[in-house]
Amino acid sequence: MDLVEVAANARPPVCRIMDYGKFKYQQAVKAKEARRRQSHIVIKEMKMRPKIDKHDYATKSRHVERFLREGSKVKATVTFRGREMTHTELGLRLLDRLAEDMQGLAYVETAPSQDGRSMTMILAPHKTGPRPGEGGAEGAAGGRGSGVDEGSAEAQAAEPRRGTATTG
Repeated sequence: MDLVEVAANARPPVCRIMDYGKFKYQQAVKAKEARRRQSHIVIKEMKMRPKIDKHDYATKSRHVERFLREGSKVKATVTFRGREMTHTELGLRLLDRLAEDMQGLAYVETAPSQDGRSMTMILAPHKTGPRPGEGGAEGAAGGRGSGVDEGSAEAQAAEPRRGTATTG
């Protein structure tokens, strides 16, 4: 048993008789448990150019959607080169479009701002959003948003080409 000073700043100072080794062990276990329960914030970055093609934009927005569903924040960056610097409104429109597309999943934590040759915006997932593994309305389609109705003739014609080659 040891005499341990618990509150040195109190008047009068408070001391306690305890097993100091056991006390230190319990403090270490509490600290470890607190670190384990702590949420780890990850920021993923998605880089784009102002003259991005619609298919490239769709791919990058799907990646952003996946990152947000995993619970990560996303830093969207539009990089300007050369004469593109005179048309920064194109980058602003692109970031606004991304924010609008992700409106159900995330909110804009940091509004689009330009620093040098790049314009950045940070999206953070909603706290009450769907957890990874939970299927929402897009669960059957895999969240891809292919734009083709699954029951249509187009989808049925395109189905055999996805995974395996067909002989015919």
